[in-house]
Amino acid sequence: MNTQTTTSTPAVEILGISKQFGEHLAVHPLDLEIGDNEFFSILGPSGCGKTTLMRMITGFETPSSGRVHLGGVDVTNVPTRHRDLNMLFQSYALFPHLTVFENVAFELRVRRVPKAEASQRAQEALELVKLAHLGERKPDQLSGGQRQRVALARAIVSGPKVVLLDEPLGALDQQLRKEMQYELKRMQREVGITFIYVTHDQEEALTMSDRIAVMSEGVVQQVASPEDIYDRPETRFVAGFIGSCNLIDVTVPAGAAGERVAALATGIGSLNGVLAESVSREQAGTMLIRPERIEMRRGGEGLVGHVETLTFLGEEWQVHLNVGGTMLKVSLSSLVRELELPGLAVGEELTVSWRPEDARIVTR
Repeated sequence: MNTQTTTSTPAVEILGISKQFGEHLAVHPLDLEIGDNEFFSILGPSGCGKTTLMRMITGFETPSSGRVHLGGVDVTNVPTRHRDLNMLFQSYALFPHLTVFENVAFELRVRRVPKAEASQRAQEALELVKLAHLGERKPDQLSGGQRQRVALARAIVSGPKVVLLDEPLGALDQQLRKEMQYELKRMQREVGITFIYVTHDQEEALTMSDRIAVMSEGVVQQVASPEDIYDRPETRFVAGFIGSCNLIDVTVPAGAAGERVAALATGIGSLNGVLAESVSREQAGTMLIRPERIEMRRGGEGLVGHVETLTFLGEEWQVHLNVGGTMLKVSLSSLVRELELPGLAVGEELTVSWRPEDARIVTR
C-alpha cells in the first residue's frame, strides 16, 4: 500500500517494509511517509501490527523486507541507540532513585553533554511540561500525570527528530487522559518534533493527530486526516472502527462506476449514496452512514421505521430504529428531541432520511 505525502524530505520514510514471524505475516508490505513536525498516529485494535511497525521504526525489530529512513538517511541496519529518535512508553520507565531533574538530564549525561548545557536543557524541558517547580522530587512523590510529563520531558530533552509514543496515556484515568491529549499536542507544536503516536483509542487519535494510519490484521487500511478518516472512510473496517456507523449491504448496478452519486439496491429499498473511487460496477458493497447524519421526523417522505430503544447519553439520545428488519442507529441531540420530537417513545413510528452525500459506498 502506498501512503506517501508530498513532503520533500520526510522525517520518517518506510519503503516496502514488512514483518513475518514464522508463517504469520504480522505487517504486510507498505510504503509510508511521515512529515517533519507532524503528529502522526498509528491506530488499530490489539494485535493489528501497529506496535510491530513502531518497533521496526525504532530498530527493536528487524524488517523481513524493506527499508527505514530517518531524515533521508537509511537506518534499517543502524542500532536503536544511534537513531535520531526517542521513545515514551505507558510504563514511563523513570529511575526511582533519581530526582525529577536528574531523570530528565540522564540522557544528556549519557551523551556527555557539558554539565552547564545539560542543566539548562533539562530545566527548559521541565518548564515546557510545567514541572520546573518539582525538579527535586522523586518519581514516587508524583501523580501519574506528573510522572508521564517527566517521561515526556526526558524523551524530548535531547532534541530528537522523532519521538515514538506507545499507548502513553493508558494508565491514566479518563479525565486526566483528556487533559493530557491537549498537553501532548501543545508540546509537540512547541518543540517542533515529529510525534508518532501508537494507540487503540480512536478519540486520542482523532483529537491530536495531523494524520492517522488505521491498521487491521497487519494491513494499513487508510492514511488520512482525522476529518477524512471519519467523514470519508475507504473501507468497512475503518468506518466501523472509527466512531459509530450504520453499515447497509448494497449492490452497485452496472454502469454506476465513475458516477459520484448512484441509486443502489438494498434490503430496505433503493437508496442514493456517494461511490468511493475504488468502487466498480456490479459489485456487492456497503453503504456507510454516521448516526448523526440521519434525520428523524414524524411523517413525511422517507424510510419508515419503529423505535426499538431510546438511550440517554447526556447531551444526546441514541435511538435504535427498526426499518424493514434493518436496525439503524440514530444520534439525536437532547435539544432537538425536546423541540422537534417531544414525547418520543419506544414503539413510535418515525420517518428517516439523509442526504446522498452523507452515505458513502465502499466495496472492501
